[in-house]
Amino acid sequence: MAKSKEHSFDISAKLDMQEMKNAVIQAQKEVDNRYDFKGISKEIDLNIGAKVLILTSASDNKIDAMKDILISKMNKRGVSINSLEELKSEDSSGGNRKFTYKIVDTIEKDEAKTIQSEIKSLKLKVTAVNQGDEIRVSGKNLDDLQKVIKHLKSLELKAPLVFDNFR
Repeated sequence: MAKSKEHSFDISAKLDMQEMKNAVIQAQKEVDNRYDFKGISKEIDLNIGAKVLILTSASDNKIDAMKDILISKMNKRGVSINSLEELKSEDSSGGNRKFTYKIVDTIEKDEAKTIQSEIKSLKLKVTAVNQGDEIRVSGKNLDDLQKVIKHLKSLELKAPLVFDNFR
């Protein structure tokens, strides 16, 4: 009898930085053209090297509006909104407000443990192995692997999960 083939996929939190950059550019253009932002300071600053996004404007309300615009642009470009984690909000120069967001593009250790225990709790014949910045899930039954993906997508996790290399 032939041995059945083992299937697998990888879970990571990769972020397409080019798409993120494009979303920021589009959001900045929309904000620049909006009537309610005329004559006030406004800035969306993406620092890819530091993995930080900074929104600066006259008030929290204006920053919320900018964030809503940015999120809609991210959604249109397939960039997960989970990739933005608010670090701090503070007063900035000129009476402005400044919100700083960390760009999340990795699965942190605690979250990796949560993912692995969630997979275990499904009691399927699959194994989940942490491989540094990704988790490899393998098993003989493709349906089991798809159940794992469906379950993980239903969870409220911080990392923007990406499911790759389905074999």
